[in-house]
Amino acid sequence: MRQRKTAAKFALGTALILILVRAVWGIQAGTEKETGAEIVKAAFFQAAAELFESAWNPFYPSFSGEQKGWEAVFGREKEPDPAYRSAKALDDFYEEHQYLALYGDEETGMGENGTEPGATGGSGDGTEDYGAEASVSANFPGQVYQLAQLEDYDFLMSHFYSVHTSTTAERGLMDARKLLSRDFCIADGAKEGPQILIYHTHSQEAFADSGEGENIVEVGAYLAELLEEKGFSVYHDRSVYDVRDGELDRNKAYTYALEGITRILEENPSIQVVIDLHRDGVDEGTRLVTEINGKETARIMFFNGLSQTPDGPIPYLENPYREENLAFSLQLQLKAEAYYPGFMRKIYLKGLRYNMHLRPASCLVEAGAQTNTYQEVRNAMEPLAEILTMVLQGK
Repeated sequence: MRQRKTAAKFALGTALILILVRAVWGIQAGTEKETGAEIVKAAFFQAAAELFESAWNPFYPSFSGEQKGWEAVFGREKEPDPAYRSAKALDDFYEEHQYLALYGDEETGMGENGTEPGATGGSGDGTEDYGAEASVSANFPGQVYQLAQLEDYDFLMSHFYSVHTSTTAERGLMDARKLLSRDFCIADGAKEGPQILIYHTHSQEAFADSGEGENIVEVGAYLAELLEEKGFSVYHDRSVYDVRDGELDRNKAYTYALEGITRILEENPSIQVVIDLHRDGVDEGTRLVTEINGKETARIMFFNGLSQTPDGPIPYLENPYREENLAFSLQLQLKAEAYYPGFMRKIYLKGLRYNMHLRPASCLVEAGAQTNTYQEVRNAMEPLAEILTMVLQGK
């Protein structure tokens, strides 16, 4: 306490001396040319300022430091501007944790309604009664949205998306007319070979009651079987990308998966659709379940990586198919809203890339969560196969 009082007195005295000297020299400034006296004056003020700061800074370090983005107080900088502080923290985070920028982690921790702390977007779960906002037809058990509604940016974002704070989804990107005009039909008579690739970045993901072998890979096998029955040729990649040397390594799984699926796509250029099938991680009290065709069915969520932070694109995570990825997930989402109300959670947007840059029709699917049963998640593959077929066959 005594030291602080001493420093304060010293600082106050220094300030008074500076004021007096400035007043004296200010009188002379009107007639004095830029001579040696001016140089001496400048040097004096600089030395005095440094002396003042050296005495004050040990006790009030935030008073000094001229850094970009800080608010000026009495000609010096005091506290970081809140917006700058947030952006700087994000930059520092990505710089210090580049493995996340390269590999990422898509688990949301979100609640049943598709929202979480730190995410923006509406709070609905896709089952609300929107009255005149959406039409209900006898041909559709769910809701059919009109283009005029979807072209309203606020309507689109609040009804269908949850946006993580690591990214931003601007109006120009979320253009419903463009997104819905994309054609993902797999033409009849397409070149021979597999058309759809299903793989699992996190192959060890299991469920509340999983027994031996009852994990996300077996769920993917069932999805592949259903799509084959629809007439598609499917390549189901059972490779383990999240275990190395007997140890679980989720952080590097996206790197290992990229190597594996790149090789598969090079060997099978006929593949047009790439599906990374996961299950989400949520609070233990959250149950993502609905009833479809009389079966307890896990709810699912599409996940898009935008390869950008609020500051702009991430240059080393370029995705030439970002718009197509968004179009694919939105078209699937709308089919599900029309035919399977309550099945979908909101599409989740996050800042990284998640290996979605290899094909236009790439999607990451979160099927249920660790709180669902294996059978609930397996049941979810049936409506998922149906909506995939609708979009890929233009129905």
